[in-house]
Amino acid sequence: MDTPRPDLSVRVALAADAGSIADVQIRAWRVAYADVLPSDLLASLDREAFASQWAEAVTKPADARNRVLVALEGTTVTGVALTAPADDPDAHPATDGQIAEFAVDPERTGHGHGSRLLQACADALRADGFDRASVWVTSTDDALRGFLTEAGWAPDGAHRELDLTGDGRTRVKQVRLHTDLRED
Repeated sequence: MDTPRPDLSVRVALAADAGSIADVQIRAWRVAYADVLPSDLLASLDREAFASQWAEAVTKPADARNRVLVALEGTTVTGVALTAPADDPDAHPATDGQIAEFAVDPERTGHGHGSRLLQACADALRADGFDRASVWVTSTDDALRGFLTEAGWAPDGAHRELDLTGDGRTRVKQVRLHTDLRED
């Protein structure tokens, strides 16, 4: 007899998911940015502030084409993504979309949640009329960059450096990857 498997899916987030989304994002950031950001900054990430921002992103999106998607294992949120119109200076707002946030619970990686979530992002961006999508990745995040590259995303030569604290002490270098969303 086969062992029952949990229901694995992706859906549009609900306001009630905000706390779970915040938990996933904080756990993912603490792993992904452990070698990039100061430990005190990572330790100070405020779950309630994150949850409030996610609740607002779900209930009052800044643009009708903003989508918060969650990967699920049964009813447990295992990943989160935010799709939106691209906001880079060289992007065309009508045809260029972006994945503004992409995080999978570090304890749940390798189970297909990221692949399902990435496909749902592409589907949502395509449904919103975008022909191309981009995502910014921390230059040292080889795991995420490798995952995206294997899925068909490629660097487009753009890079940036973010000053997270505004005083120059905490800088994060990022590279941009892109993909063509048009169906062949």
